[in-house]
Amino acid sequence: MRVNEEIRVKEVRLVDENGKQLGVVNVREAIQMARERGYDLVEVAPNTNPPVCRIMDYGKYKYQLEKKTSSKKTSTVKEIKIRPQISDHDLQLKVKHIKRFLEDGNKARVTLFFRGREIVHSETGMKIFDKIKALLIGFAHKIEQEPRLEGNTMSMIIAPGKD
Repeated sequence: MRVNEEIRVKEVRLVDENGKQLGVVNVREAIQMARERGYDLVEVAPNTNPPVCRIMDYGKYKYQLEKKTSSKKTSTVKEIKIRPQISDHDLQLKVKHIKRFLEDGNKARVTLFFRGREIVHSETGMKIFDKIKALLIGFAHKIEQEPRLEGNTMSMIIAPGKD
């Protein structure tokens, strides 16, 4: 977008700050009118003949455009890693981290690693995931992916929101 002196044509079709058409005007007069009103002259349709320019506060317009694009927050997946022999206190600490992730609007993936022959007792992993679910009761969350075994790991994804 070209603003004020960057506009290189002789005449422009002018629209004022309220959206009212002012007709075809010399570009110098248009810049002067914009300055008198305390605004900028902004070229909004450069490909027309003559180009369309609007009197507006360019800084405010740019800020609003930037705000629109930055307000879309993407949720990321934060990962918590645990083992089958995790103690109750350590598990409570991990659940505290999960709650913090969910409060920030992020998803949480809980990954349980089995080593060696621990994989034979995969039901202990399910018990740990049940404990985690029980500790998250009363906290706004939903289970996006139920615990499932993939190789030597078992994982579950928890998302913020109601269950």
